Amino acid sequence: MIDRAAEMTAIADQVLICQKCDLSKTRTKAVPGYGDINAEILFIGEGPGFHEDKQGLPFVGRSGEYLDKLLALLGLNRSQVFITNVVKCRPPENRDPMPDEILACKPYLEKQQSLIDPLIIVTLGRFSMARYFPGDKITQIHGKPKFDDRVAYYPLFHPAAVLRNPSLQETMAQDFKRIPQVIEEVRKRREAAGNGGRAPKQSATGEPPKTDDKPTQLSMF
Repeated sequence: MIDRAAEMTAIADQVLICQKCDLSKTRTKAVPGYGDINAEILFIGEGPGFHEDKQGLPFVGRSGEYLDKLLALLGLNRSQVFITNVVKCRPPENRDPMPDEILACKPYLEKQQSLIDPLIIVTLGRFSMARYFPGDKITQIHGKPKFDDRVAYYPLFHPAAVLRNPSLQETMAQDFKRIPQVIEEVRKRREAAGNGGRAPKQSATGEPPKTDDKPTQLSMF
């Protein structure tokens, strides 16, 4: 049995010193990810922003505060999920990530997904959505899950887009509230297929960063 915590730490260590693309030249800190390696929910955003680049943690700015409120709708906090991005370093001036940058980070994200073995992968924004829904538009498929053998892919708007367009807030809240239903469907499908088992549970990675205090980096990451 592999030590998943050690494997995840190894991935984070690789990300922190990665120089596979030019984002390594402009970053302050790489952002491997944050949360519980036993999480049933894996959130994948687009890339670190200004605050994430300074702190080395995902979703700690205004988008992070909004994500925390959405998690609270489900009775969850960020220590109970895992949050990461398609690129682990901030694109300059928060521009869109380039294809070669996404490709450079792809192995890290794939390893994280494999180790966590989530029941649902929630994509936040069009770049993470494109991994699992190539050619689709977020305005047309948000809140519509796609089921695979062991996981559901669930596309949602990026929190930053909702903050820019408050008219989307109710839609986002309703999409978010359907996450437990999607998870339950995945459980049923795994049981029916006889592959319901997940990797053995280990302790959570730590307490979530507080939105009103400066988060501290996890020892794991």
